[in-house]
Amino acid sequence: MALGFGEPLAPELDSSSMLSVRIDRWLCAARIYKSRTIAQRACEAGDVRINGAKVRPSHVLRIGDEVRAEPPRGTMLLRVLGLADRRQSPPRARELYEDHSPPAPPRDERVGARLSGSGRPTKSERRQLDRLRGGF
Repeated sequence: MALGFGEPLAPELDSSSMLSVRIDRWLCAARIYKSRTIAQRACEAGDVRINGAKVRPSHVLRIGDEVRAEPPRGTMLLRVLGLADRRQSPPRARELYEDHSPPAPPRDERVGARLSGSGRPTKSERRQLDRLRGGF
């Protein structure tokens, strides 16, 4: 069959006709991770689960699956509503999933958070201490 001028070499699949997509590609398209490489590493480390099972980066994702991911911003529980294999704009990326994530902990209760007034003094506090002690 001869291809006419301007005909595509292969039919393109849009996101509505996709039946499945690799989990690492979807995590990047949905903007859960910043890049596909980071999504692959998260899958290999066991930070991504589909329907409760740890998965490899090549695992196939389908609409209706439940995804649990541990990106740097905290645990995310997602139900897949749409599929895409290319990075989407933020509004379109939010349409790919339904977010069931627990709310973020209050800022004071985070691990490693420093209470105000503890630790090293600021430069202005140090100068005030020096004046109080009779220094320079």
